[in-house]
Amino acid sequence: MNIKNLPLVQIRNHRVSHTLNSSCSHWDCFNIYRCGRTGHDRIAVYIYPLKKYVDANNVPLTETISREFYMILESILKSKYYTANPYEACLFVPSLDMLNQERLQLNLTSSVLSSLPYWSNGQNHLIFNMLSGSAPFYSSMLEANIGEALIAGADFNTYSYRVSYDIPIPMYSSFAHKAEVKKIHNRRPWLVTSSQISIDSYFLDELQELQTQYADLLILDSCQSNNYSKRCEVETQQLFLYPDILQKSIFCTVFRGERMAQLVLLEAMAANCIPIIIMDGHVMPFSNILDWQRAAIFIMEDYLHTLMDVVKQISQDRIQEMQKQVKFLYDSYFSSINSIVTVTLDIIQDRVYPQWGKNYDDWNLRPEERQKNPLFLPITASRSQGFTALILTYDRVESLFNLVRNLAKVPSLSKVLVVWNNQKKSPPLASSFPKISKPIKVIQTKANKLSNRFYPYEEIQTEAILSIDDDIIMLTSDELEFGFEVWREFPDRIVGFPSRTHIWDNATLSWKYESEWTNEISMVLTGAAFYHKYYNYLYTTSMPSEIKDWVDEKMNCEDIAMNFLVSNVTKKPPIKVKVHC
Repeated sequence: MNIKNLPLVQIRNHRVSHTLNSSCSHWDCFNIYRCGRTGHDRIAVYIYPLKKYVDANNVPLTETISREFYMILESILKSKYYTANPYEACLFVPSLDMLNQERLQLNLTSSVLSSLPYWSNGQNHLIFNMLSGSAPFYSSMLEANIGEALIAGADFNTYSYRVSYDIPIPMYSSFAHKAEVKKIHNRRPWLVTSSQISIDSYFLDELQELQTQYADLLILDSCQSNNYSKRCEVETQQLFLYPDILQKSIFCTVFRGERMAQLVLLEAMAANCIPIIIMDGHVMPFSNILDWQRAAIFIMEDYLHTLMDVVKQISQDRIQEMQKQVKFLYDSYFSSINSIVTVTLDIIQDRVYPQWGKNYDDWNLRPEERQKNPLFLPITASRSQGFTALILTYDRVESLFNLVRNLAKVPSLSKVLVVWNNQKKSPPLASSFPKISKPIKVIQTKANKLSNRFYPYEEIQTEAILSIDDDIIMLTSDELEFGFEVWREFPDRIVGFPSRTHIWDNATLSWKYESEWTNEISMVLTGAAFYHKYYNYLYTTSMPSEIKDWVDEKMNCEDIAMNFLVSNVTKKPPIKVKVHC
């Protein structure tokens, strides 16, 4: 790709009527009907020919093309998505270097974009931008008039980011490769290191206050020489080589600066230092596909004083898992411009052709995790065994009997196990139970505890358990049979009917537990759910006693505990089965 002796194009500044469409989504502003003209299910990306744009006074749009933007264009040219034919293109990339807004003449940039032959108010155009805004306000969105163009940007906050449209990318650091580690190691003398230059005085004061209590917190800033490869301790001025020092710390802080995007994020990840994100409202790179909770710690800015308490509560096993995930994410998605560009185009490809797209596991699970199944079962569990219905009940005899009658109609039912949780009253006589073709076993517990629902009773001989409350009589036999068939496809997960979700409430600064019927869930209630009997063993033997004791004392939240147990073991979410209304 030749960047010398480019054809000169003079552009006169003129008022551009279209500005950024802040309400764009993939369904509103992206024309998918432009795609598929190549005869295969793949987006085709066209790059406009390189030209040197100047204004009426022959002042160029930018002096030179940055090395990073040249690498972006080169990565697209070498990708499987590139096409030299604009008429078969699904996505267009202007050959204007807009990575750093401060290098641009915004009016001229807007005029150049509107003059492009396929611009059409930016529809199906992709713009790369890593530094948006300019002093003194530093907007988190590129301030040129880009219409409906997608932005692959590093500076987004939650207000400027157009969900399901824009693509959050990292601020690329050419310095990061100097910090890269070959293998994960834990010989790191510092627990937490702050290495950013000129952080906000509020953050610095809080860190210095913490440092008086914790000797394993290292606070660095620039030295008098202003050499980026050197850092000095803020109090003693002791010299440290950078980014080498990051390899000697377990956690590395990433603070909000004048801009959201920070070089230190990639530099810390390259050094396999777990990032601590202290940037309220920041949209993390590729957060639309990556689960950052697996690789980073998030602390709200007002709670910086809790920093050391938070990290000291993290177990060594959890630290090692996070280090593995940090290295996986960096190596897979962030280690080069080519990786960043490839992931960006892959995301757009998956939006256009979702039937061939990657799922959560494809993006987030390391190779060794993909084979992780604590049950060692075949991909599909056997139908022949059927399932054991485990009913936890207290004294609602009529409701219990109605449920047993309903369960008897389910073809795959193998046995009914009634766990009688009332010590003051004897369970019904066996002769009083409904007459059904499957065996019924009654177990009277010694104490009224919710944990009795999840005890590994020897009477459970099937792999599958249907945990069901005695008042769940609205589910039909067809729905229960279908739920069992779904579980057979996913035997390592909880598969059930009623669902809940838990989300962080910024207004109350607490977790919120919601019960609305929604397709976005985080747990399935064990009042009507299938799961493998192994998880009863885990709940009884491996669940922390503090959690079990709390559940038994409060007589509540056992389903939350079981959901978190299974998801923690499998790294997979539960599955909700929809019932007929």
